[in-house]
Formats: sequence, C-alpha cells, structure tokens
Amino acid sequence: MNAVVDTQKVAEQPVSNLRQISDKVFAEAFLFDLDIATPLLPSPYAEFPFLVIEGFMDELSCKAILDAAQKAKNAKHAALLSRRKKLNQKIRKTKILTLSPAHKKLYTQAFNRARPEIEHFFSLSLTTSTDVQVLEYTPGSFYKAHADDSNMLVDPDGKVVGFKQVAPQRKVSSVLFTSEQSETVHTPYQFSGGELMFNYFKDKEGNTVAFRRRMGTLIVFASNPIYTHEVKTVTEGYRLTLVQWHDALL
Repeated sequence: MNAVVDTQKVAEQPVSNLRQISDKVFAEAFLFDLDIATPLLPSPYAEFPFLVIEGFMDELSCKAILDAAQKAKNAKHAALLSRRKKLNQKIRKTKILTLSPAHKKLYTQAFNRARPEIEHFFSLSLTTSTDVQVLEYTPGSFYKAHADDSNMLVDPDGKVVGFKQVAPQRKVSSVLFTSEQSETVHTPYQFSGGELMFNYFKDKEGNTVAFRRRMGTLIVFASNPIYTHEVKTVTEGYRLTLVQWHDALL
C-alpha cells in the first residue's frame, strides 16, 4: 500500500477557523494566537507541511529490524510520568526496545543520505540528534495527542490555552515506519489501526489529516505544537517505528 495522506471525517469547521499552511493543508487558526517558542513551518508552497520520504529504508532491512524486535527480550514500558510520579498509561501505552548496532548503522547511513532533502525542505541546518528510539505498538497500544517539544496547557474545562516548551533542542522530529499498515493483517510485518493523526491539521473540508504509510517510509515534521499529533490504538498486528528528534540552526 502506498504511503498517502488521508483524512478522517470530523465536524466541518468554517474556513475562518483555519489558516492555510501548505497547498493542501490548513491548521486551526487559534494556534497562531498562542506563544509558540519555535513556530517552524516549511514553505507554504509545499504540497504538505511535512516531508514524506518513501524508500528511506529498503524492505529487506525493515523486515530484519522487525524480526529482531519481535525476538528481543529487552522491551520496556515507555515512561511518561504524571504529577503523581506514576507511569501514566492513560496517555501513552507503548514499549521501547533497543536497536542493535548493525541496524543503527543502517538507519544512520540512510538518514545521512536524506539530510540534504530535510534541510532544504525546512530551510535549516541540522546539528545534533538524539539516539534512535524504537517504539513498539501491539494491539491496544496508543499515544494520545502531544507536541514533541512542549507540554500542553489546558483549563479546567479541558480547553487548550497554551503550550510550555520543555525540550527546545527538539526542532525537527522524524519517524521511520518499519511495518506497514493494512486493513487486514496477513503477515508479521503488518498492523491495522495505529494511524498517525495530526490533530490540528485539516483539509479544505475540515477533515483531520492522517498519515498512512508503507514499509520503509520516513516522515519528518517540526516538533512544535502546530504539529500536535497522536497514534490511534493499534487493533491488530505489530507496529514498529524508529523515532528521532533533531536540533537545528534556523
């Protein structure tokens, strides 16, 4: 299945509540009234506000990573702490695995090849990057809406009123999909559900933008709250992504 940008039907919003940020995508206008520390966006003439690189990693390498992950015994629950300092699985239910040195080398080589395209798309110069984080999603796993560089601030009614930047070194986020989404799971390399949703991105009809992908596709997007996103619950199969955050000179 080809990597495509999809939409999921929501209540339509008036155009006045949206601001166009690329050829095919609008963002909720209230975001631009907030104090966002690093409001990075690519050129508004781009087709989408994120970069999709198909074939970032070949199928054979992806399957090797998936095979190793499913045999590994080192999976740990991803730590997301609440105010009470306890693991909060109401917000995030995923596991983190360790990438082997050989597979990390393959990923790093592929990223270095893609670096010029990423820098050109966002008009920046990448500097340092975090270690690659391997995220495992099995049936029932999910990650609620969040921004990669900020905490969401909400009022007593649950309305978003702002964002507090907590990771200023995260300018750009990258996600490599080693497994493939499918309506029906037939192989150990597929999963259903688990859509990557950009919560504040809409098409011209007001539908929320989702990203469906094929094995080996990398998506790169800014880490700021404009790109708030979530991973919907995986219903079947095995979803494995390689995630990394990058600092940059803007």
